[in-house]
Amino acid sequence: MDGASYPSLRGRVVFVTGGATGIGESFVRQFARQGCRVAFIDLQAEAGEALAGEVGGWFRRCDVTDAPALQAAIEDAAAALGPITILVNNVADDTRHEAAGLTPEAWRRSLAVNLDPALIASVAVHPMMKSEGGGAIVNVGSINALWGPAGMAAYVAAKGAINSLSKGLAREWGPDGIRVNALSPGWVVTGRQLELWLTQEAEAEWARQVALKDRILPDDIARAALFLASDESRMMTGQNLVVDAGRL
Repeated sequence: MDGASYPSLRGRVVFVTGGATGIGESFVRQFARQGCRVAFIDLQAEAGEALAGEVGGWFRRCDVTDAPALQAAIEDAAAALGPITILVNNVADDTRHEAAGLTPEAWRRSLAVNLDPALIASVAVHPMMKSEGGGAIVNVGSINALWGPAGMAAYVAAKGAINSLSKGLAREWGPDGIRVNALSPGWVVTGRQLELWLTQEAEAEWARQVALKDRILPDDIARAALFLASDESRMMTGQNLVVDAGRL
């Protein structure tokens, strides 16, 4: 097997938002490799169905800005696979935007993708995790919340809120045996990044800023999530695990 094995993950039911491509796809593959029963949602139906067929997972096309649809997907996944005890709140949209031109509607749309689903999904799985004696929630943030780059104010604000939400839920749900941690990637080389922003010049500048001079890959983030979801991190909650090659 490629990478570490976590026996405590075997047979667990995992739900991943935004799991069809990019980092989300790596979450799905890595948890499936551990013997988990994996459910995931995404807007990209063709990619999602192909991945589900490959790993034996449960998939549904879902728009996470539709709260009732997200809640229904979680309930249906649990009915099909069993109580969800691991949740990975991964879905995000890091489209660049200028703050001066950000309308209230655009601001709200950004939060509706980058922040709201993390709370909605967490609240939906809370009763299952509590009844099972505990669980693990991994909220995917970003080093941009700590760094604060220009050109993505709404995204940065949402990811900062993800860190705070993780701490608040960790404190509130700790007595239920539920651990909640944030996972903050650096610049991960995905197909989207290669297509839109990862030029040779941009990558050279990134290399000057980091301690480790290699690309961060989706599997690097997924393997960190395995650790946060497993019993190996059983006394970690309310933390923000940064995987950024030493950028910060």
